[in-house]
Parts: sequence; C-alpha cells; structure tokens
Amino acid sequence: MLGSTHGTLTMTPRSARVLACGERPGGGAVHGRAAGVGDAELDVSGRPLHAPVPDLDRFFRPEAVAVVGASDAEGRPNAGITRQLIAWAERVGARLHPVHPSRREVYGLPCAPTVAALPEPVDVAVLLVADPLPVLEQLTEAKTRFAVAFASGFAETGEEGAAAQARLAEAAARSGVRLLGPNTNLNAFERFRDDLDGPAIALITQSGHQGRPLFALQELGIRLSHWAPTGNEADLETADFLSYFATLPEVGAVAAYVEGLKDGRGFLLAADRAARGGVPVVAVKVGRTEAGARTAASHTGKLTGADATVDAAMRQFGVIRVAGLDELQDTAALLARARPPRAEGVVVYAISGGTGAHFADLATAEGLDLPTLSDEKQAELHQWIPEYLSVANPIDNGGHPVGDWRGRKIIDAILADPDVGVLVCPITGPSPPMSDKLARDLVAAAEETDKLVCVVWGSPVGTEDAYRHTLLGSSRVATFRTFGNCVRAVRAYLDHHRFTRTYRSPFDDAPRTPSPSLRKAEALLRPGQQLSEHAGKQLLRAYGIRVPREQLCTSAAGAVRAAAQVGYPVVMKASAPQLAHKSEYGLVRLGLTSASQVRDTYRELTEIAYAEEIELDGVLVCQLVDPGVEMAVGITQDELFGPTVTVGLGGVLIEVLRDVAVRVPPFGEDQARVMLGELRGAALLDGVRGRPPADTDALVEVVLRVQRMALELGRTGVGPGPESVNGGLAGLDINPLVVLPRGQGAVALDALAVCR
Repeated sequence: MLGSTHGTLTMTPRSARVLACGERPGGGAVHGRAAGVGDAELDVSGRPLHAPVPDLDRFFRPEAVAVVGASDAEGRPNAGITRQLIAWAERVGARLHPVHPSRREVYGLPCAPTVAALPEPVDVAVLLVADPLPVLEQLTEAKTRFAVAFASGFAETGEEGAAAQARLAEAAARSGVRLLGPNTNLNAFERFRDDLDGPAIALITQSGHQGRPLFALQELGIRLSHWAPTGNEADLETADFLSYFATLPEVGAVAAYVEGLKDGRGFLLAADRAARGGVPVVAVKVGRTEAGARTAASHTGKLTGADATVDAAMRQFGVIRVAGLDELQDTAALLARARPPRAEGVVVYAISGGTGAHFADLATAEGLDLPTLSDEKQAELHQWIPEYLSVANPIDNGGHPVGDWRGRKIIDAILADPDVGVLVCPITGPSPPMSDKLARDLVAAAEETDKLVCVVWGSPVGTEDAYRHTLLGSSRVATFRTFGNCVRAVRAYLDHHRFTRTYRSPFDDAPRTPSPSLRKAEALLRPGQQLSEHAGKQLLRAYGIRVPREQLCTSAAGAVRAAAQVGYPVVMKASAPQLAHKSEYGLVRLGLTSASQVRDTYRELTEIAYAEEIELDGVLVCQLVDPGVEMAVGITQDELFGPTVTVGLGGVLIEVLRDVAVRVPPFGEDQARVMLGELRGAALLDGVRGRPPADTDALVEVVLRVQRMALELGRTGVGPGPESVNGGLAGLDINPLVVLPRGQGAVALDALAVCR
C-alpha cells in the first residue's frame, strides 16, 4: 500500500437528452471551490437538487468550547477525555470551559455548574454525560452551535434505543444545535501533524477504529487535515461532512468508512458536489453480504441498502468504492497527491522478466492500458539495455544499472514518451546496491516530471533505507507494498480523472416541472392495487413508450373482430389485476392465424381463468411483434435511494441470470448507455450468429422515459411536490421489451405496474 508498512419529456429522435431543462444555475463560490447553485431548488418529485454545505468551520476551529461533565478525578474516563480536549483546545486556539455541578475548577480551569452559567456562548459543547437529551435542550438558550454526544445505547441497541435517538434528533432539530453522534468518539480532536505539505486527506468514519490506519499515514509523510467520526448520525451525517470537505482547498481527497447511509439522496448530492469540484471520494462501504449488513445495522442502527444499488449509485457519482482499509489508504493517498494524468498509458519497468509479466497480467486484467512502445522508443532504450531483453512494455532491464548514469537515462526516456502517463516499477525485494540506486533514480526522475511514478516495494520487512527514507521521503513517488493495491489505485486514479473531465451533474438536467404525461398517468393509477397488463400498457403509452396494437375484449365475437382490426397473426392473453405471471397458468397463446382459432382460444382462456378463480377484466388480442432481443426495464423502490431504474436481459433470463444494471434518477443518456455496457449479455444487442444489431438508441430512449416515470410517479405521492397524496407507483416491470433491429424501435410486450 502507498507508504504503508504492510502491504424534460418532449422527445427528439433517439439521442435526445430527455432531461434537458436549460443551463446550469449560476452563483457565487462556496468556500472557494464549489459554486453555490440554489440549494433550495427542487426537482419534479419535490426533492432537493443540490446539497447544502453546512458551515463546519467553527466545529473544527472553535473560539470557545464547553466540556459538560468534565472531570479531573484520576482513573475516571471523563478525566482522560477532559485532558485531551484541553490539549486540543490549546492547539486550535480555543477557550475551554469545564461544566460540572459539583466542581469549582477542573485541571485549574474555572468550572461552571451548568450550561446556563457559562461565561460566554460556545461554538462546541462536548457532552460527557450518559443522557445528552436534557443538556441538548439547555444548549439552545446558551446559543451553542455544535454538540458532540459520546454516549452509546441508542439506535445501535434496537427499537428502544432507536426511539431514544429519534428524540435526540428531534431535540437537535428544534434547538438549531447541530449534533455529532451519539455513539461517537474523540477522533475529531486528534493531534494532526502540521509539518506535512501538499494536499491532504479528510477522513470520515462511522467506526473510530476503522480510521486508525489512515490516521497513521501521517507517520509516512501523508497529510491529514480533518477527521469526522459520525457515529450514529442522529443529525450530522457522512453527507454533511463530505459536502463540507469538498469545498476546502486544502483537501486533495476524502476517505470514508461507511457502515450505513441515513439518507441515500443526501449522500449522492454530496458526492455530486465533490464531483463538480473534482475532489476524489474513496469509500469502504460495508454491507456487501447479509452478515455484514446485520453487523453494520447493529453497530450504527441504519440501513445498509441493497448493495448492488449502493455500488451502482456510487459509480454513477464518481465515488471510488474499495474493498478494505489497505486499499482505502493507498487509493486515497494517491488521488490526493498525484497530478492529473497527461496520458493513460501505463509502462512497467522491472528488473526481472517474470516480475514484469506478472504485473502486466494484473494490470491488464484491471483494464489498464499497457501500450506497446514504438520501434523508435525501443531502439532508444536498447542504447542502455541489452538487445536480448524485451523493452516493448513491460520493460525488462535485466538489472538496473548501478555504476553510471544509464539508469536515469532509461527512466527519463520512458517518461518522455507522449503515450505514457504512468510509470510503475515493481521492486520485489531489497537487493542493494541495485535497489538503492533504482529508488534514488526513480525519486529524482519523479521530481522533474509531471507524470505519475509508482513503486511497489515488495519487501515484507519495510525497514530498508531505500524504502523508509528514499521512497517514503518523496512526495512525488507513490509507494505501495502490494501489486494488487498499486494496480487498483492506478486504475482508480485514471478512472477518476476521466470521469471528472466529462462530468456534468445529472441534477442540473433534472426536470423541475411535471410533464404532460403525468396527468394522463394519474387517471390510470389505482392506489394499493396491481394494474392489469392492459392498464399497465396504457401507463406506458402515456409516457410515449411503444406497445403493440391491441384491444381488450370481453366476448369471443369481440375478439374475432379485434383480430381482424389488429391484423393476423395475433397473440391472445388473459388480462386481470393481480395476474403477474400469465404463462404459468397457460393464459397466453401465440401466432393465432384464423377467426376460429381466436374464438376457441377466447373460450379456453376464460375457462382456465374461471377454474383458477381469476377475475378477468377481459382478453387481450395483440399484434404479434417480430423477433428481437428481449430486454427488461423497470422501476424498483430502494429503502435508501427511493425509486431506481433497472435494465437487463428480458424474458426468463432476468430471473435466471440476474443480469441487470441499476441507476438512481436523475441520470442522462450517457449513463443509460453505460448501464447497457455493464450487462454481461450486452453482446446480444450488437448482433450474434448472423442476427442484425439491435436498436440500442430505442432501448436507451425507453430507459430514459421510464426514468421520467420514476421521477414523477415513483415517490410516495405524485404531482409537483411531496405534499401530494394521490398515491404513486411502487414498481414497474416491462418484460419483455423487444428491441428490434437497428432503426425499427423497441416494443413493450408486457407491463406489470404496482401502485402504492
């Protein structure tokens, strides 16, 4: 690891940007980096479009601090905490006031008996009391800005604790005091080194101990500026600190350990603010497994969220999700300190052919581009490297030159290649003097280039001078301890800068006003019911999604007339609310070509429905659509993020293969196309075994129209604001959606819609 000691809805054809609603709102700067963009602005569903930035300056740099429950009784936990807070207050230049009902002074400082008796308003009150609720209510009168509650026994303990935490949150909201905690710790008041230069990492953790490894990066020369231990997040949460940190010019990256998100939308708004400013956000988010989700809930008392949705939402807004704390350290440190890449090519420079081949395999598997060096460049390198060694990339030097200038010449020549943006040198173990000279040459070259130089120091010891002093002493070389962490960090570095170069906030294009489709759709919704297929298709038609020609019939004679109007051959299907899987009951017939077949089929379908006690609203006589690629597009409800849009292979394959991609609205055409690219079965859309390519433009258009449905109908209420009580759409499943050959469109053959 890096420096580690262990390793809108009117549609234009196909490529329309459905949600385009004008230019990005302007505004002044916030904390010197992020534009103020109308924090009160709401989208069509009544949700905010921009994250407010809480003014946390006085939390981290207060002028006056109160410690409620302060003590100097040796052996008591509050005494040690009080000492640490006194030292912290001195470092940040704050006046500290102990508060205790039975003490005149604490550690020589005058002690106030109550909050009301404090000699001045305080910025931060640290509550060393078992029940912070009564004190929190007193802080309102004292005009306190922030409170920190260490006490545990709240939402992490179950329903009773969750109720107590809700009362605490309500008190904070009434008082105007911003609360950190409960179930937090002293990490915000740590001693940060002030002798380190360069961009810093700001740290957010819900578990204090999980931030310790990153805090220790200071000992390897990597600067940290802030630590926000959010605990149970009754009030202040991860999103608040992320929004704030993303506006600070000294912050080069934000590293976060997240157990649960209190508000998924809030987190994405904060991530959007960071992406607008180009600030990398690297996160460990637990809850990938059922066991992890249970543990996180018991620790923080919050939802972990469906992990696939969390993962997709993070990628959508540029949050780099890593698997563990070692990756969090390495990736955050690299992204904080490295300059933007000049090129995306990665070159491996190794002292062994085997080492170079091993690293190249890992890098290629992670999607890194290892370009073959030009013949001219290879000829240049062969001036100093024997002809029998490969210098195409990876470059095998056979042993870095020690006794002269050739080693530095080789490194400079590699970095001079315009296709090279990253040079990686894996040093599998200390082999002085070669490894020492190689380290010095890499550091010297890194100081004179604007390209990224990475070293993997493979020794498990980590006490070698070349590692501890030469490599870790350089602010320009990114040093890792494992191949895997290096490869994943470099990929994250290139991905981040590629993402931010083209990032346009989806919230800028989110619809602010309802579309004409909404009023049509409202008339079709049936609160608390599942719609029949016919009603579901009418809902799709209201939003401009193509469905087959069809008629709903209530007699055999009517079905025969309908078939003549629709045109043979036809499909006949039973239609009823609550009938989700018609084929399982034998209630679908395909390819009917005559009036007699239609008449007989009508009778068969109604008889089956009668036997199964299914109350039909009629039988659908539908156009038979030509074959195409069967896809599925839908709306699901996520506990954290609200309505989400899914796309995947259709028919039974969606259930068997579970090959789906998901996004949280709003998103644009680019993300809809990325969704398709994420599918394992995406090649089917390109045409296989002689089949023509599918109309992916039409598929993208359907995805965007379904997104508009999610935004307008997917909330608890429909209409222009959250006060609407007309019900809404709990879920939608278009399956199959037949995507016809290119230029022929896409047709929704079935639709299952469930209303709130």
